[in-house]
Amino acid sequence: MNGSIRLTLIILLLVVMLVFGLVVARQVFVEGDQEPTPAPELAELNAYVYEQGRPLADFELLNEQGETVTRDDLKGRWTFAFVGYTNCPDICPAAMANLRRTENLLSDDLPQPDYLLISADPEYDTPERLRDYVGFFGDHFHGLTGELETLRALAKSMNAVFVQREVNGQLLVDHSGHFALLNPEGEMIAVLQPPHDPEALAEAFERIYHWAKENHPRSS
Repeated sequence: MNGSIRLTLIILLLVVMLVFGLVVARQVFVEGDQEPTPAPELAELNAYVYEQGRPLADFELLNEQGETVTRDDLKGRWTFAFVGYTNCPDICPAAMANLRRTENLLSDDLPQPDYLLISADPEYDTPERLRDYVGFFGDHFHGLTGELETLRALAKSMNAVFVQREVNGQLLVDHSGHFALLNPEGEMIAVLQPPHDPEALAEAFERIYHWAKENHPRSS
C-alpha cells in the first residue's frame, strides 16, 4: 500500500469518527436538553395533574391487617387514595364501587394500582372493621386508621379535609370527595374530582401513567 492510499484511508477514518462524534454530541447536548412534556390537561376528565409529585405528610398508621404503615410503604406502586369512613352512608360506598369498576376497566398492559381508604373516623374504624369493609371490594383495596391528628395531616397533604360532628347522638363526618393519585414515589401526582365516572378514571390513569413514564421514569 503506497503512501497516498494510506493517507486517504486515515482521512476517511477521521471523517467517520468525526461524524459519529457529532451524532453522539447531538443526542447528549441537544436532545438531552429538550424540555419535558408538560403535564397532560385532563379537565374534561375532572382531573388535575401536577408537573412534579407533591410529598405526603409523614405518618405512622395501621392498615386493615393491624400492621404499622409509613409513608415509605406507599412507594413502588400507583395508588388511588381518598378520605372516608366505613359508616359513611352514601359518598364512600359509591366511591368504592366506582374504584372497583375502574379496576375492571384498566388494561392488563398498565400497572395495577392499589385503592386506599384513609379513615376519617378512627375511633370506630378499627383495623378489623376496615378489613371487613375494604375486603368486600377486592384484594387491591386497603385502609389506614390510627391517631386522629395524624390522619388529618395526611388528608391535608392530599388537599383533603374532614370534620366530625354529632347529630342526634350519631357521629357524622363531612369529608372531601376527591381521589388523590399517588405515583410509585409515594407522592401525589394528580387530583381527580367528583363526579367520578369509572371510564374517565381509567382513561385519566392511563394518560397520566404514560406521561409519567416518558418524563419521570423513576416515578412510573
